[in-house]
Amino acid sequence: MKAIVFNRFGHSNVLELKEVAKPIAKDDEVLIRIKAISINKADVILMNGSPFLARPMIGSFFKPRKNMTLGSDVSGIIESVGNQVTDFKIGDEVMVDLSGSGFGGLAEYATVKASFVVAKPQNISFEEASAIPLAGVTAFKSLKKLGTIRKGQTILIHGASGGVGYYAVQIAKAMGLEVTAVCSGRHVEMVRSLGADHVIDYGKEDFSTSGKTYDFIHAVNGAVSIFAYRKALKPEGVYVMSGGAMSQLMKAMILGPILSKKGGKQFRSVSSHADQKDLQVLLSFVAEGTLQPVIDRVFLFEETAKAFEYFESNRVLGKIVIQGSEVLG
Repeated sequence: MKAIVFNRFGHSNVLELKEVAKPIAKDDEVLIRIKAISINKADVILMNGSPFLARPMIGSFFKPRKNMTLGSDVSGIIESVGNQVTDFKIGDEVMVDLSGSGFGGLAEYATVKASFVVAKPQNISFEEASAIPLAGVTAFKSLKKLGTIRKGQTILIHGASGGVGYYAVQIAKAMGLEVTAVCSGRHVEMVRSLGADHVIDYGKEDFSTSGKTYDFIHAVNGAVSIFAYRKALKPEGVYVMSGGAMSQLMKAMILGPILSKKGGKQFRSVSSHADQKDLQVLLSFVAEGTLQPVIDRVFLFEETAKAFEYFESNRVLGKIVIQGSEVLG
């Protein structure tokens, strides 16, 4: 089968189109013919080999495992099922997060445990389905991490126009929160169209010096100090970090417990993983019309390197999707 692989760490120039062995589904797995794949920050981290400590996840500190294939969020059609699989059959249209299964989405086929797989709703395209799993579940888990939420409470979402952020805006609105979104100036109108009550252009205004405080803060990315976020929290507010530079994540994990006070401000971090139940909840939001995938661009499979180059440009508005390799014929 065709697959996009890399055998050294770097940028989009390390990606190659190769013929590799087609996987075979084990007893508890399904084989999916992939129709669409979306790019996540995790793909870029693994491709770059940065931070350095992430490298052993896919090989060694010196190189990735042979013909490493990226791609976690995929949608497609089931080609075969293992002997123990009863929930799916050949021909079913499905979607799944492969991050807990070694990635491998940038290929004609991928195998994954059936317990991770969710049926694709008929009212969304394969491209839209591939844009939901990892980013959507990360946003959902982050908002659940806030604790008890009451309608009308306020939340600041920093990094609102990225893959996780724009889901967070929509989910927060569905939960009844008053949303203030922070993004770049060129994305203000799109973020407002997602339902944000207030939008801050970080190029013109610093939320941490405005004097306004919030019940909750969801920090998706952006070079903002945890102490700036603390200043913008109400006395019993909750902050959750789900993305950003490694230095920010380390500060959230190390300083969070220190800064958290019983009965006072709370600082938490969240790491996402493949979760069939949370993904099914997200799809119920899609069915209700309260959640809509936002796709910036769709690339052909042979344009995968260009897709990654564009993703790394930091100009992305929503998600980048790559069509399945079957378009190559």
